[in-house]
Amino acid sequence: MQGTVTMYSTTWCGYCRRLKSQLDREGIAFTEINIEHDPESAAFVEKANGGNQTVPTVRVLPGTGGDEVVMTNPSLAQVKHALGV
Repeated sequence: MQGTVTMYSTTWCGYCRRLKSQLDREGIAFTEINIEHDPESAAFVEKANGGNQTVPTVRVLPGTGGDEVVMTNPSLAQVKHALGV
């Protein structure tokens, strides 16, 4: 099992668009949540980023039972590493 990836983003974020494109190209499935439309997710992003709504913020739950990883503006390589790929 590969694990799950959740990307917290906004419509205007260029870094989010780039990471989404890279994940798609690599065949890595992810769920995208727009923090502008989801106050609970916006609060999660703020908590993860010292009070800032910095996107993309990515939450990875590895499929091997490892610990959850939360990253801010990660590279594709960092996401793959968190997944154990």
